[in-house]
Amino acid sequence: QVQLVESGGGLVQAGGSLRLSCAASGSVSSITSMGWYRQAPGNQREFVARITSGGSSNYADSVKGRFTISRDSAKNTVYLQMNSLKPEDTAVFYCNARLRGFIDRWGQGTQVTVSS
Repeated sequence: QVQLVESGGGLVQAGGSLRLSCAASGSVSSITSMGWYRQAPGNQREFVARITSGGSSNYADSVKGRFTISRDSAKNTVYLQMNSLKPEDTAVFYCNARLRGFIDRWGQGTQVTVSS
């Protein structure tokens, strides 16, 4: 089993920055990639960014150039640096770990609120 614990959410003004962290524990050797998704009220959960075990990353168009995903393999932790935040970025952000066999594990979510 893989457990994920997110941290770093909060309230920030538009144009500000936040960094989210997601620490993985358990059977971390089974993780092939980790990513971030978000869900705003009334909306479906949507993809934000992903980074593979090899270090390749990809982003949703809505966050390209503003968000950066990174990882610290020694700490089994992935980060999401969010800059130039907009009110429309307000959502619950979820950490995702994709395991071998395309099995997904999710964190509990962390609230990000961007005020205008």
